[in-house]
Amino acid sequence: MSAISVGQAVILGAVEGVTEFLPVSSTGHLKITEGLMGIPVDDDAVVGFSAVIQVGAIAAVLVYFFKDIVRIVSAWGRGVFNKEERYHHDYKFAWWVIYATIPIVAVGLAAKPLIEGPLASLWVVAGSLILGSGVMWAADQMGRHKRGEDDTTLKDAMLVGSSQILALLFPGFSRSGATMSTALMLDLDRVAATRLSFFLGIPALTGAGLYELKDALGTGAGAAPLAVGTIVSFVVAYASIAWLLKFVAKHSFNAFVIYRIVVGLLLFGLLGADVINS
Repeated sequence: MSAISVGQAVILGAVEGVTEFLPVSSTGHLKITEGLMGIPVDDDAVVGFSAVIQVGAIAAVLVYFFKDIVRIVSAWGRGVFNKEERYHHDYKFAWWVIYATIPIVAVGLAAKPLIEGPLASLWVVAGSLILGSGVMWAADQMGRHKRGEDDTTLKDAMLVGSSQILALLFPGFSRSGATMSTALMLDLDRVAATRLSFFLGIPALTGAGLYELKDALGTGAGAAPLAVGTIVSFVVAYASIAWLLKFVAKHSFNAFVIYRIVVGLLLFGLLGADVINS
C-alpha cells in the first residue's frame, strides 16, 4: 500500500506548489500538513514523495522562464565553442549557476542521514521558521536594492547558492527565504533577488527530486500519488511564480516575515499540546 493516498497527494501537491518559491518554507509547510494528516514526517516514502513532487514546481519554473533559460543555455553553448562569446553575461551566468549548485549537492549527500532523521523534526521546522523570519526582515531593511539582475557576479551566485544549505539543514528556514535574504544583503533589488533564487533552485531541486525518485517508488510512495502530487504542484506553482514576481515589484517582504512568525508560534503550540506529533 502507498504511504500516501491520492487525496493526500492532491493536498500536499497544492501546498508544495504554493510554498516552494514563496519565502515561507515549502518543506516546513509540507511537514506541518503531513503532521496534521497523521502522516509520519520521517518515513522514507514520505521524505521521497516530498522531494519528487518538487519536480512539478521546478517544471513550472522551466515553463515560466522558458525564454530566459533558452537564452542562457544558448549563450553557454556558443561560449563553449567560441571564445568571443564568452564575455557575454549570460554565458558567465550559466557557469555561475553550475558552480553555485556544488556546495548544496556536497552537503546534501554528506548530511543525508541527519537531514532525513533528527533535522526532519517539526520542532526544528518551528524554530527555523521564526529564526529565518528575523534574517529576512534584517536583510530587507539592510539591503539598498540598487543592483539589478545584469549586475550579478560570481561572488553573488556563490553566496546565494551556498545559502540554500541553511534550508537543507534546517527545514523551515526556507530555500527561497535564504537565497532572497542573501541576495538582498548583497544589495540586489527584490525582483533580481527573486529571479536569482528561481534560477539557482532549478538544478538543486531537480537533482533532489530525481535522486529521490527510485527510493520514493521503492519505499511505499505509489506511482499514482506521485503523479497526482507532481501535476498539482506544477499547476499551483506556475500561478504562485506569476503572483510572487508581481508582488515583490511593489512590496517588501514584511508580510512573509509576519506570516512565518505566526506559523512558527502556532506550530510550537500544536507540538507542545501534542495536537500533532513531531
